[in-house]
Amino acid sequence: MKFQLSALMTHQRLSSINTCSHRQLWQYGEWVDVVVDDRLPTRDGKLLFVHSAEGREFWSALLEKAYAKVNSSYEVLIGGSSIEGFEDFTGGISESYDLKEAPPFLFNIMRKALKLGSLLGCSIDISSSYETEAVTSQKLVKGHAYSITAARQVHHFGSPVELLRIRNPWGQVEWTGAWSDNSREWDGVEPEEKKKLDHVADDGEFWMSYTDFLRQFSRLDICNLTPDTLSSDKFSRWNYGEFEGVWRVGSTAGGCRNYPATFCSNPQFFIRLENVDDEPHDGEDGCTVLIGLMQKDARRERRFGRDLNTIGFAIYQVPDEYKGRSKVHLGPDVLLRRAAVARSQNFINLREVCERFKLPPGEYAIIPSTFQPHRKGSFILRVFTEKQAHTSPMEEDLDADIQEPDVRHNDVDPHFKRLFAQVSGNDCEISAFELQHVLDKVISQRSDVKSDGFSLQTCRSIISLLDLDGSSKLGLLEFHHLWTKIQKYLEVFKSHDSDGSGSMSSHEMRAALAEAGFQLNSAVIQEIVGRYADSSFAIDFDCFVSCLIRLELLFKMFRTLDKKNQGKIQLDLQQWLCLAIN
Repeated sequence: MKFQLSALMTHQRLSSINTCSHRQLWQYGEWVDVVVDDRLPTRDGKLLFVHSAEGREFWSALLEKAYAKVNSSYEVLIGGSSIEGFEDFTGGISESYDLKEAPPFLFNIMRKALKLGSLLGCSIDISSSYETEAVTSQKLVKGHAYSITAARQVHHFGSPVELLRIRNPWGQVEWTGAWSDNSREWDGVEPEEKKKLDHVADDGEFWMSYTDFLRQFSRLDICNLTPDTLSSDKFSRWNYGEFEGVWRVGSTAGGCRNYPATFCSNPQFFIRLENVDDEPHDGEDGCTVLIGLMQKDARRERRFGRDLNTIGFAIYQVPDEYKGRSKVHLGPDVLLRRAAVARSQNFINLREVCERFKLPPGEYAIIPSTFQPHRKGSFILRVFTEKQAHTSPMEEDLDADIQEPDVRHNDVDPHFKRLFAQVSGNDCEISAFELQHVLDKVISQRSDVKSDGFSLQTCRSIISLLDLDGSSKLGLLEFHHLWTKIQKYLEVFKSHDSDGSGSMSSHEMRAALAEAGFQLNSAVIQEIVGRYADSSFAIDFDCFVSCLIRLELLFKMFRTLDKKNQGKIQLDLQQWLCLAIN
């Protein structure tokens, strides 16, 4: 049963002076400075939530208040998982292992993680709320978060045994089974080795064999820290990259590989692995990679009753023809005709999906996605590697291959000249109004494309693009140039109308624009879809032509103003107004 917290709480200050404290919490890719005062929620004079056993330490309650503030309320802190806390307090990336299906060489993974300064936690699952903090016959607490502080191999009567040092944060209630503080197994260990392990201390910390650990515990969480978090030089450091991205309906929300019509429109990220691990945990050469895909604002979404997206990712090897190039966007020829070399184990509706892989040196593309297409969301993609690696978004540079035909009067077909004379009238030029009438009439006679008619603004843009003599109308050669373009655009449009519906899916827009000569990135594609697609994210022929004409006009304007070919321009107010009005 949920209660209104405001009805239960009073507030108590720690002293007569109201003070504020600063806490830093990691939230979706950045450290956030949170300021809280010392008014803490109490009931009957006692702290209502986190508190120390003695009741005289308040740092934990203040930290909890900061965490509640950054997530909007105390109520949203109910539930969740330990790995969320790991990450929000350290900025690290967390892996989670089901110990009933422990991978081979997990002990070596744990030992290496501790050398990298990672935080390790473990717990025993409960089957019902009645088992929460229930103590087993060998003094392990169910549903309780333990930490793992060491992994060692000792010799027991000369035979190697793998041991883990585990700590109960209560500081008491220790394991009483094999390798516990006073167990007889220690009699088989040489005194010098035993001394190094400091195995006897009544402090809540105890040793346990790795085999017993797998039998007794249910889950292992490893939080791998970023290089900037570690201040001690005794730890090795991960190399990592972090990127933000969005799944936008109609452009980049492509869904998983089960949806081939849209999958290739998902965001893509490049990673180049060059050097194999120094000490492979499984004895085989390769490059260890941790990939974490986190959807943003997870707790706030739950608070407003919105379900989290079901998310995952796939990894593809970059083909030889694209090697060394991160400024590309892989299309169906790669993503639909080749198998992924690795993928997240499941698509799941958690805040984060994280997986560990070992890959050969090479170049790869990571494709994060929701399970179903057309699901909007924002995400953080993090990539951790043991050795130096290059990571970056896979986005094309903006460019356009604009063909300018060299056509003279003698090259124009006589039949075309007669048709032009009929529609242009006495002045032998076509105005925007006349052009609109001509284009609408031609398109209305075709049953293979859909159109609700060319707008007057589109026709004016066409004239702005093709009017060479400044008459604000199209002469014979200018109209011939337009007609050639329309024929080319029609061929492109029909080749990307995959279902023959007469309109084109917005997810096909990137490939269609590329065929028409325009190389654009995701940010521009998103704007185009928002401007030219209808409510069902379909683009009809007149909108397609309007988009292409507008793009060509913008590229030409930019290149005219970019006199030094620097990829940037400066405009005065008059230039800006003329450009915006055009």
